[in-house]
Amino acid sequence: MSAFITESLSRDEKIEQIFGLHWFAWVPVIIWAVLGFFTFGITLIYAVYKGLVLKNMEQGVTNKRVILKRGIISRKTDEIKLSAIETVQIDQGILGRVFGFGTVRVTGRGISDLNFKGIDDPMSVKREIENSISA
Repeated sequence: MSAFITESLSRDEKIEQIFGLHWFAWVPVIIWAVLGFFTFGITLIYAVYKGLVLKNMEQGVTNKRVILKRGIISRKTDEIKLSAIETVQIDQGILGRVFGFGTVRVTGRGISDLNFKGIDDPMSVKREIENSISA
C-alpha cells in the first residue's frame, strides 16, 4: 500500500485505487544497469538512482482527489481535487498500445495538470478516475 497516500488521507477520505507502473517503465533502468558493465559502473549509479525514483513514486485516486507523489528523500506532490478535474486524456504510442502502457493526463481548472507516465492499463486508470468524479 502507498505510505504517503495512506498517511495524507483526510476525514472520510478513502483510497479508490493505487496506480502501478507497467513493467516497461523499468526497461531503461535495466539498460543503464547492463551498460554499467561496459562503463565500469558509471551508468550503474544512474540506474540505481532511476530505480529508486520509480520505486518511491506513488500514484492514485481517492474519493476526493487524484495524487502523484515523487521523490526519494525530498517529496514533491501534485494533487487535483476531483471537483476541479476538467479532462482525463490518454497518450499511447505504438509500443504502449502493443504492451498496454501509456500516459494518463489529468487536467484541472487553470493551469494544473498531472501526468501519470508509464502507467499500466491506462484505460482502466482513466475509467477509475472518471468513476470517482461521478460518484
